Amino acid sequence: MNNLESNHKYIKWPTLALLTFVTVIGFDDIIYPFQNQGLSVVFSWIFMLFAFVIPYELIAAQMGSTFTLNGGGLATWVRHSSNDTLGYWTSWMYWSSTLPYLVDVANSVIVALSWLVLGNNTLDKHMSNLWFGIFTFAIILIFILLENSFKRSLEVMSIIGGGAMFVMTILFVIMTIAGLLHGNPIATQPFDWSAFIPKFDTHYFASTGLLIFAMSGAELGAAYITKMRNPKSEYPKAMIMLAIMTAFLTIFGSFSLGVFFNAHHLPNDLKMNGAYYAFQMLGESFGMGKILLYVFGVVQLLYMLAQLAVLIDAASRVLSADTAANFMPKWLLKQNRFGRPIHSYVFTAGLCLFLLLLSGTLPNINTIFNWLLNLNGIVSPYKTCWVFFAFMALRAHQDRFDSPYVFMRNKYAALAVGAWCFIFTFTCATLGFMPQEAKFGTAAFTHQFWLNVLSVLVLFGLGFIMPLWARFEKHRQQH
Repeated sequence: MNNLESNHKYIKWPTLALLTFVTVIGFDDIIYPFQNQGLSVVFSWIFMLFAFVIPYELIAAQMGSTFTLNGGGLATWVRHSSNDTLGYWTSWMYWSSTLPYLVDVANSVIVALSWLVLGNNTLDKHMSNLWFGIFTFAIILIFILLENSFKRSLEVMSIIGGGAMFVMTILFVIMTIAGLLHGNPIATQPFDWSAFIPKFDTHYFASTGLLIFAMSGAELGAAYITKMRNPKSEYPKAMIMLAIMTAFLTIFGSFSLGVFFNAHHLPNDLKMNGAYYAFQMLGESFGMGKILLYVFGVVQLLYMLAQLAVLIDAASRVLSADTAANFMPKWLLKQNRFGRPIHSYVFTAGLCLFLLLLSGTLPNINTIFNWLLNLNGIVSPYKTCWVFFAFMALRAHQDRFDSPYVFMRNKYAALAVGAWCFIFTFTCATLGFMPQEAKFGTAAFTHQFWLNVLSVLVLFGLGFIMPLWARFEKHRQQH
């Protein structure tokens, strides 16, 4: 077994579920779509749960139980169900699609620290865009160094961060219900069926990619499947546990947000500060002052640091673990003594800096935060499309593979579900190019639209250069 730390230490399936949960969804992930869709997002979450999340995570369960001998996760699935070239493109898109989220998570670390220090939303009055970018980049660099200094930090931080965030979400929902029973008012009025019915327009469908982004990441856990004692039976259990946790958080969490926020008149910085507003109002409604705000701030900080740990480690591992050597330069695949791809980390930092420079052209910190977040609603669904492609390729030739866990016994029904998930995800990703917070036709809309196009072209387009670089490197060695 190719373990990082020890051949005798394994990840248990509840630990893997929490580890994956850290990158799949958190309290912030229900805040983001709530600003875009209001209380009607509850309808969207329920629809997404049955039409996307459950099939997606059970598909990931079958793929993970089928391919247990390699550490490349999604890249392994595509490579072995199709060919090496598509496996390379999967690993590249998987890796590059995590970079906007890395920057966004580092941004969130600064926001969490500002709330713990200032106790309010005045970060933009104490920090310029330039310093916001500098501190964001510094956090990424420092954390990369820490990632390579401490053993087992990944599992420990994931258990603490994922577990604490799930507990805080349960606490928020329970205390909201308790407050309603004691007569606390509901901010969203009218709070009836009409408030939950979406307005099916272009904006609604353009913002759905952010829901896919919020619920995606189940396949990331497959990068650690070689660290499980019995992955064929334990990995599906982890995916089922993940689906249950995701369903609870999204549906009941969004309902509770409608109690504290008027869904028809939301603050424009809700995506950046909404979670803190929520726990501040919750604490004040129970006469606890800002205690819950500060507790959440600490949990959020741990949660974001855990996300950095998982994203930096797993994404770089996907890039180097199971990709054919002729597609990648050797220097990018080099590993340190802990088995971590150190040069992939360096490359990660460089492209994160590129994204920070682009975001620096935006007018304020809130706009920067929102743009990076919305960029994830484009690149993340495009990456997720590979999950369904691999599943369809596997089921089309299912007699060639041994799948201990099978999602849908009927071959053609499984292919139909895979095709639906692929088309739905690809469409939402493409619509996501339209900026969410800017009105069509304005200078801000045009600015953010071209930032989206440029970012996607660079992040995905660099994937064409790596095979050429590898060929040049090989040719130079031969001569």
